[in-house]
Amino acid sequence: MKPFRFGSVTVKAAPQAFVRALVHVDGVGEAWGGTAEMMMPKWFDKRPDRSPDETVDGLRRSLRLARDAYGTDRADSAFGHHAAAYETQRAACRAAGLPDLTAAYGPALIDKAVLDGLLRVLNTDFFTGMRANRAGIDARLTPDLAGFDLDGFLAELEPRPSVALRHTVGLLDEPDSLRALLARERLGRFKIKLGGDPSADLARLAEIAGVLDAAAGDYRATLDGNEQYADAAALDAFVAGLEREPALAGFRGRLLYIEQPVARERALEAPLGAVAGRIPFIIDESDDGYDAFPRARAAGYRGVSSKSCKGLYKAVLNRARCEAWGAPHFIAAEDLTCQAGLAVQQDTALVALLGIADAERNGHQYGNGFDGAPEADAFLDAHPGFYTRRDGIVRLATAGGSLPTETLAVPGFASAAQPRWDRLSPLQNE
Repeated sequence: MKPFRFGSVTVKAAPQAFVRALVHVDGVGEAWGGTAEMMMPKWFDKRPDRSPDETVDGLRRSLRLARDAYGTDRADSAFGHHAAAYETQRAACRAAGLPDLTAAYGPALIDKAVLDGLLRVLNTDFFTGMRANRAGIDARLTPDLAGFDLDGFLAELEPRPSVALRHTVGLLDEPDSLRALLARERLGRFKIKLGGDPSADLARLAEIAGVLDAAAGDYRATLDGNEQYADAAALDAFVAGLEREPALAGFRGRLLYIEQPVARERALEAPLGAVAGRIPFIIDESDDGYDAFPRARAAGYRGVSSKSCKGLYKAVLNRARCEAWGAPHFIAAEDLTCQAGLAVQQDTALVALLGIADAERNGHQYGNGFDGAPEADAFLDAHPGFYTRRDGIVRLATAGGSLPTETLAVPGFASAAQPRWDRLSPLQNE
């Protein structure tokens, strides 16, 4: 795995969790559903007294607790299972000393596996099934949407035929490597990680902007603070420098928004103030529950991230909020860590359903595609145009700058191929 640095952490390796669920629908039948997500250290839980391994153990604990919460009763729908277990899971994780973002991880996987199984029983694809609300999504967890026509909203969604790739430039990535990438791949969307020091960030950004201005054509960019800025004052100093630096004039005109600059513990408690009027800001790590986006809105944020690892139903309902609230509210697609196979296909399908034009999507470069996994050829054959073989490795077909989503419109949740379930190891104990 290629090292990747975000915030104060450099990740060199991470496990991936796989989940299967047997779904039974009375009078119709039953089917297995499946999903996968990376277990990224020090992202769900960034507390300084927790080691990277301890934070991964927390994700395992979240998954085990979610399994117990979902197994206690029968529900009226796939979303009904999620809603019934929501508070039970959060309370159990808090009792175990786990933050709410970690608590969301276990249900996020189980929900995707259950939805996959349900759609397979119904012999329908993700886009059709979600537009018909086969999951039974309602407003019981989002009282601010009471009276909003969720069924009508879902029915009118128009899934995008392709999703543009937003390439992430990590804190360890050099401008020369970006220049080499642009020479071989047609990319027009970029996301640059920030370190939290305005002067250092602006100097590094000027170098990167020079490469993009020269080689990326009519590009668009976003910035990710990864909770590194101390407060709104430090953020204001960075934005002021961004606006006055001549070398960044072109980049500033192409900058769409800044993601989660302030630590989650403070972000929603301290309003952004005047800086929120100069550029849109979105939350990511602060999005740890159904009340987070409304609270962020009150603090000056205009957007929220969609990530399957935080919960697909929350992403759908946050998209509904954007519809209900109107401009300038929006939802963005942020997930670097999706790996080849179930994870990246399901998240890309979700992005397409929500109508999001581009998604952070270059985790395959850090994980080297399927990297020789035995199911690689099955996924390549099942999803033409989504994958390719390069240097002997099956990986995302990124050279054209976008991923087709038509190939994901298969019975189930966006996959006509399966992992080698018999080759996977049982979940380790915490």
